[in-house]
Amino acid sequence: MFEQHLFHPRGLGALADWPHSGAAGGAACGDLIRIAVRVQGDRIAEAGFDAEGCGAARAAGSAVVELVEGAPFLDAARVTIDDVADALGGLVPPKRHAAQLAADALHRALGAAARAGTPRLARRTRRTLVAVSGGVDSAAAAQLAIDAGDEVVAVTLELWADPATDGELSCCSPQAVTGARDLAHGMGLPHVTLDLRDQFRAEVVEHFLAGYAAGRTPNPCVRCNGQVRFDAMLDLAAALGAGRLATGHYARIERDEHGPLVRAAADPRKDQSYMLARLEPAMLERLSFPLGGLTKDAVRELARDAGLPVADKRESQDLCFVAGLGGRAFLQRHGGPRLRRAGEIVDREGRVLGGHDGHHNFTVGQRRGLRVAAAQPLYVLDKDAATGRVTVGPREALQTTRVRLVDARLHRSREAVDAVRLRYRSGPIPCRVVEDRGQLELELERPATAVAPGQLACLMRGDCVVGEGTIGRPR
Repeated sequence: MFEQHLFHPRGLGALADWPHSGAAGGAACGDLIRIAVRVQGDRIAEAGFDAEGCGAARAAGSAVVELVEGAPFLDAARVTIDDVADALGGLVPPKRHAAQLAADALHRALGAAARAGTPRLARRTRRTLVAVSGGVDSAAAAQLAIDAGDEVVAVTLELWADPATDGELSCCSPQAVTGARDLAHGMGLPHVTLDLRDQFRAEVVEHFLAGYAAGRTPNPCVRCNGQVRFDAMLDLAAALGAGRLATGHYARIERDEHGPLVRAAADPRKDQSYMLARLEPAMLERLSFPLGGLTKDAVRELARDAGLPVADKRESQDLCFVAGLGGRAFLQRHGGPRLRRAGEIVDREGRVLGGHDGHHNFTVGQRRGLRVAAAQPLYVLDKDAATGRVTVGPREALQTTRVRLVDARLHRSREAVDAVRLRYRSGPIPCRVVEDRGQLELELERPATAVAPGQLACLMRGDCVVGEGTIGRPR
């Protein structure tokens, strides 16, 4: 079999200029394989490959073409490294690398076709697309769908690739994609990767950098969920004929007389409803959060009972694109001149107390790292991007009972809002929404401390999200 693919390769040079292609390998290993697929309806109508390097790479590319050409799209999405190696009659360990490259290239090609919306599968109500990141939560969500009798398809988003970050700690790095695909295949599931790196940089990372340059403290995860991640996955669900999209978020969906709303999870320690506040209510009709009624311990136990290898995998605590690097180092690496502006640290009367090398290194409420001497502890009260000044003062000066909102959106009337969450891990504060000079403001029943411009204000009715807005600077 190996010799047949080596000397009489199938699909060599076919689809050379086809847009739905993927490549793996390169200078580091000397082998490079490119796979291209032409998808028609629910099948791979044609496949082709090109290869550089050793003979095993050429044979592996040919084997992939033979495996997927004419096959249903979802069957092609199940092809593993072992499948490629077996199609070649088995490979000795030094040659197995070629099977891995061919499989990687294939799945990149399938992902390119999927992102373009080319596959068109008949809709099945019990087909469920599950977002699989390679962690225990998403794996448990997939297992619950399997146990319910659904036909499950896994999807992973590739959002960021930077050699300075730790790809093993990120949920959206190339390493995470490979791990998630192996996990899905181990569960017997077809797997699709969506490469959204360009969109993620433009919509999330650039907004993150611009926010810090403007003196704000943005929340990129909220923006990613609301403008990148869920839109892309729901589009894929439609293309693959899936009746719903399930994720491993700890949240629930509640319906009232007007329709669905995001609701807080049963376990307040894991609740992620704040991070989902920007989801359009119309999206919720096709979404499922199967972990919303479970605790983390129960999820890990479920994964252990199912024999999932990630049952005890630790969680990442960093933003996905700063994993292992840290926020300040990331801003220094990617922010450019707009963030490298020295300025003054002043008190509330404008007296200069010290200096700094960039206001992005500070956030409202920060105490440590100010490097100024004072008789009492000082906290960051405000940042002025125009002057570069950082204003500091006593802790009591951080308190406020009025919060201005920018770009606010309400899913129900403003009278329905009875509380607000001003940070991801903060509890709700009773409030009411008022209008002042054409903008919405919150009147809090008790003072909030260290309200940071740029963060999300999650507007609540009970434990349901009924709106959101970005916290603005005080007037």
